[in-house]
Amino acid sequence: MNQLSLTINRQAVTAAPGTSILEAATAAGIVIPTLCFHKSLEETGSCWMCIVEIKGKNRFVPACDTPVSEGMVIETENETLNAMRRQSLERIIQEHDGDCMGPCEITCPAGCNIPDFVAAIAQGNDELAIEIIKQTIPLPGILGRICPAPCEDECRRHGIDEPVSICALKRYASDRDSEKTDRFIPQIPGKSGKKVAIVGSGPAGLSAAWFLLCNGHDVTILEASAKGGGMMRYGIPRFRLPDAVLENDIATLVDMGLKFRFNTAFGHDVTLDTLREDFDALFLAVGAQKAAAMKIPGEEMPGVISGIEFLRSAATGEQPCPGKLVVVTGGGNTAIDAARTALRLGASNVTILYRRSRKEMPANSPEIQEALAEGIHLVEWAAPTAIRSINGALEITAITMQPGALDASGRRKPVPVEGSEFTITADTIISAIGQQIDPAVAQTACIEVGHSGELIVNPDTLQSEIPWLFAGGDCVTGSDTAIRAVEQGKRAAHAINLFLNGDMVTAPKILFNSSYGARDEAPETFYQQKNAASRVAIPELSPSVRTKSFHEVVTGYTEAFARQEAERCLRCKCNAINDCRLRELASRFLPHTTQKHDHSGFYKAENAEIRMEREKCVDCGICVRMLEERDRVEISIMTESCPTGALSAPVAP
Repeated sequence: MNQLSLTINRQAVTAAPGTSILEAATAAGIVIPTLCFHKSLEETGSCWMCIVEIKGKNRFVPACDTPVSEGMVIETENETLNAMRRQSLERIIQEHDGDCMGPCEITCPAGCNIPDFVAAIAQGNDELAIEIIKQTIPLPGILGRICPAPCEDECRRHGIDEPVSICALKRYASDRDSEKTDRFIPQIPGKSGKKVAIVGSGPAGLSAAWFLLCNGHDVTILEASAKGGGMMRYGIPRFRLPDAVLENDIATLVDMGLKFRFNTAFGHDVTLDTLREDFDALFLAVGAQKAAAMKIPGEEMPGVISGIEFLRSAATGEQPCPGKLVVVTGGGNTAIDAARTALRLGASNVTILYRRSRKEMPANSPEIQEALAEGIHLVEWAAPTAIRSINGALEITAITMQPGALDASGRRKPVPVEGSEFTITADTIISAIGQQIDPAVAQTACIEVGHSGELIVNPDTLQSEIPWLFAGGDCVTGSDTAIRAVEQGKRAAHAINLFLNGDMVTAPKILFNSSYGARDEAPETFYQQKNAASRVAIPELSPSVRTKSFHEVVTGYTEAFARQEAERCLRCKCNAINDCRLRELASRFLPHTTQKHDHSGFYKAENAEIRMEREKCVDCGICVRMLEERDRVEISIMTESCPTGALSAPVAP
């Protein structure tokens, strides 16, 4: 048979008569986007995503339905074609409604694939669960204990009863893995020959190390202290985060090839110039470890100590003696941890002063509840104004506050109530009102700083004006959560890997996401199909026992409890997310990354073989054409052919 000659994107192509442009392009290795085409079907659809231009004729035609002809000159990509594809996609997506990703994984700063790891636990596959978790969370034992769980705040089970205990399940998977002699270690590619230095071994530094090691680079962490972990080791007490958990998470990194240089301070033991001699890239992840001052008279007196210093002393075994009466100022995790630590070191009366209400405290809500259960007294709307010494004891004066006008954060600014001063006697006063970045770091790194001392880098790539130097974590964001630091480490590793490979340094691509909206914005019928099931309580030591030692308070789920809790997950995530052509095309052609809808209804039909979710259907017609053209269609073929996940095989709970 004579072959026809044509040109596609300036490439000479031959094809048999009767061949479509799409088939000819595919055979030549040229990709034309399409949504409604399926190779096993004779009849084609009309999504118009595969539209191409026939040059010289000013014709725009669907490649799947247009046969080739001799001498045809075709262009598959230009501004006009892509504009037409955008218009087609916007029309198609208006008919598509549902969650691509669950609200939980959207909310997780690190982008953890929560629905899939929870499903793995529900199905009894703990090995798969830890593998999924560690694709985004390199420190699951740690984060399963200290993360404030923003994912749980957005769990769709709020529309029925209580959110899934996501962090407790993450901890469960990690603890099971750490008990094994062959714990999970990702497959490492061949060595790249590139070397990266990381300053700081907190969550940002360790996370960056994980992802850089996964890309085959040699990584060395420079740590000023004698052990790794940063503030996770020296700022979080052992009753929340045991040493063994830290060591287990770090041990996996060491097994992957991570090297440490302990007792090595940036700016003292090493400089920018000395590191440049030995390394191809540098990531600063020094955190924010300098205590903020209260800026009140008397705070420099003996007996007044910062929360950071107090917790570090307890972590290093110095066992400071706070006396019987302790006052803590502040409302963050450091304040709560210091107060609970003081109880365990012998204090009988511990009071926390916070200048706003309890609901506005930045500390993890469960930790606040634990502190109150242990007998710690919280005084809301109280701000310290002065400290003085009287007859060998300390006396702190505070003033009652009330909410005023809205500030830059959107909260009402606390303002003092005139004449409302009161005093409290204390043996020790612990200041925990915040943490700052050591200005010496910026001076050593020659990096510009912001108004709060944060290092100025490109927020998308964390690259500084010195191309080989990157910075992230608390030293860039200001004092923040560990899970946010993990995201910063992951982001830095992505950028550093591009830099080392000689590629343009860009931010990770954000994929299109269709969503019902926030946790309570799904259709009512979505919730009506679900049964209420109480949240499985996480076992913990009783308050009367736990304050007598530094043993871990929360003991974690048993296997049975973990399976039971995991089965509460609503499986919001689309089963076809990894194979969805609609999402792939929207990520490529649409400028926005999220699509939300007003819900006209919610329909789902399901049996043992197939599930139909009508709101996800974009009327591509593939399933209908399959049924029309064949006497019998295998269910698996039909569901796999659906380009949007409207048809799928039900997932076992």
